[in-house]
Amino acid sequence: MTTTTTGRSPLARYREGVATLAARQKSSKGAPAYSRWVNRGMGRRLAAAANVVGLTPNAVTGLSALATFGAIALLATVAPTPVVSVAVGVLLVLGYALDAADGQLSRLQGTGSRAGEWLDHVVDATKTASLHLAVLVGVYRFGDVPDAWLLVPLVYSVVSCVFFFAVTLTDQLRRAAQQREAMFMAADGTSSTAYSLAVLPTDYGVLCLALGLVAWPAVFWPVYALLGAATAGFLLLALPKWYREMRRS
Repeated sequence: MTTTTTGRSPLARYREGVATLAARQKSSKGAPAYSRWVNRGMGRRLAAAANVVGLTPNAVTGLSALATFGAIALLATVAPTPVVSVAVGVLLVLGYALDAADGQLSRLQGTGSRAGEWLDHVVDATKTASLHLAVLVGVYRFGDVPDAWLLVPLVYSVVSCVFFFAVTLTDQLRRAAQQREAMFMAADGTSSTAYSLAVLPTDYGVLCLALGLVAWPAVFWPVYALLGAATAGFLLLALPKWYREMRRS
């Protein structure tokens, strides 16, 4: 087996990276089940592998964007055959895992920066704004559903954009308040298992899996609509709570 100049094999460095990241995992406060127990684990392993081959966090962000926007392009431009649908689901899941990996890789390499965080958020904002519009374009071009169903991706797009912006802004303002009070992110705590399961329908990872069903409209549309309704309901409950929190801080 080929070893590095330090005498450690790539496999040993990979295992060390996975163990290090597991010990440095950020708070799971507010994290839904898929993101908490599936995506972070996938991201941890991808980050450790990226570290072994010498990738930078920004390169991993680029790979995440490539996978995600490849899936979005398929949704909008190609008829949803079973093969295409599976490809969409796989690419979205991979893109989401790589999205988790870039931040973990920056922690592993000690290279976190505002520029890297900015790039990550811009990619996330772009995919949030375009994903449901791609569903709308795809169903308009290739679908055979009543026109009323076209409202679902339109409403879901608005909800997703507001949700992403509100979560991001709330997190940034919380960080600013914590810095003023000399607190650390670790103080955020951990959400209960019941909470993570309860908010599972709002999880982007579950949406990725659902979009892999687009070739089967009898299954896809009810699932997609339920996920959109659940996300909208959560947002309506969360916005007043977050606003009250910001007033107190």
